[in-house]
Amino acid sequence: MAASDLPAPGAPIPNVATLIARSCQAHRDLPAVTSAGRSLRYGELDQRASRLANALLALGLVRGDRVGIYLPNCTEIVEIELACYKAALVKAPFNARLSPREVGEIAANSGARLIVTTAERAEAFRPHLQNPQVQLLLLDGPEGENYEAQLARASDRFDIAPVHAGDLAVLHYTSGSSGVLKAAMQTFGNRLAQLRKFLMRGEQMQPGHTLGLVGPITHASGMQIAPALCTGATVHLFGRFEPAAFIDEMRALRVTHTFMVPTMVNMLLQQVQGQYRPLPDLLRLGYGAAPMAPARILQAMDVFGPILSQGYGAGETTSGVCALTVQDHLYARAARPERLASCGRPFLESLVEIVDDAGRALPPGEIGEIVVSGDDVFAGYWRAPDLTTEVLRDGRYHTGDLARTDEDGFVYIVDRKKDMVISGGFNVYPSEVEAVLYEHAAVADACVFAIPDDKWGEAVAAHVVLKPGQQPDLQALDGFCAERLGGFKRPRHIEFVQQLPKNPNGKVMRRAVQAPYWTGLDRKVN
Repeated sequence: MAASDLPAPGAPIPNVATLIARSCQAHRDLPAVTSAGRSLRYGELDQRASRLANALLALGLVRGDRVGIYLPNCTEIVEIELACYKAALVKAPFNARLSPREVGEIAANSGARLIVTTAERAEAFRPHLQNPQVQLLLLDGPEGENYEAQLARASDRFDIAPVHAGDLAVLHYTSGSSGVLKAAMQTFGNRLAQLRKFLMRGEQMQPGHTLGLVGPITHASGMQIAPALCTGATVHLFGRFEPAAFIDEMRALRVTHTFMVPTMVNMLLQQVQGQYRPLPDLLRLGYGAAPMAPARILQAMDVFGPILSQGYGAGETTSGVCALTVQDHLYARAARPERLASCGRPFLESLVEIVDDAGRALPPGEIGEIVVSGDDVFAGYWRAPDLTTEVLRDGRYHTGDLARTDEDGFVYIVDRKKDMVISGGFNVYPSEVEAVLYEHAAVADACVFAIPDDKWGEAVAAHVVLKPGQQPDLQALDGFCAERLGGFKRPRHIEFVQQLPKNPNGKVMRRAVQAPYWTGLDRKVN
């Protein structure tokens, strides 16, 4: 990648690793990160992260190299993040639910020098690696070569690298609306701004609190780890989400804070069947990454108590830029029930505006696009200048979300310019799924879109036109998609049709296909 494509260095700033290391010293004997298989105290976490930073450099990595992470939730992911910060390496996490082929594509796009994973996962994606020189560091690899062996050989002393605001820290991957891979370049300045946002909120954690993270910490959940570690709280990582087991473990661990996508909240509500305060130690239940119906919010408040808090943001804004706080939920319930459809008000440091097509700010009540400015706005898309130009103009990130504000500054999302599907908190772009459908020999035409789903919020659906002489085979087409797409991207509803509606230019009229599925609903997001 040309140096001109990278963010400008900017001013010297504190390395996030320095701030976390100070917290590790202040709370060295308190539990920092726990999971079903391991518990690390703060002092131990800092030492292991230093050992890993030394080990990565000993393996030949240098400042700015990308480190891929393809793992389910585990304590090692936290160590890798801290080690990357310490050494000014670039963390490039891959969604643990991606298919092996998708992992190969992201590995190539990121130019990862090394991928930390397991032997089983490596065996699956190795045939899809385009660069045979990529190193693999396996948690369960051969004795003497695996992750723990590398740490054991390394020193636990490390001089944290100095950084500038524009130095690249993280590649936050998603998929583009054109079906092309895209990664938001989050700088050290972005990550420091994100840390400030969380710590300035009125719902912060403190020593003795436990943050339970059940979503993949490579995504929205993981954004809370660094702020939590700066407060001396314990971060507990759940391996997977099964409502009954999750409730039992949350209760046993006396978890005080958690974050879930609305799909998970809905599943918990079904599990507890109207109980009141099934998690008596829970002080805050954060939700986000997808809209949640106001009726479900009220039901969750009835069950879990007055502890709900919502966030709105994106990888391009280095997590949340708006919040509907616990207090906002309570006031809305008592006096402004319509406000439960809001995603809240901007954080103190984030500038969130509703603008028209010319970029001019609109008054309350008028619908326009959400644009975001501030130190948390990303530096552009990795190796994708054209995509960057589409959304980043004059330092403002154009989200593609259509919204309005009320007289008090609360933001209400009403639709999306993009055709993105948000299923279970994960972003899915129709053209990416369509590209896979078109690979099937029997498919002539396809249109992928979002439909409402009680469990996932939205589900991926597809209308498919077959080539002449081909017979519909739903099972075969589903299996074809399963081999090429992560589970959350697979169409859950496939309908074989004779033709797709198209405009005079020959473009499929996606909204016309989608519209009947949303008849009678107030919003075109669910």
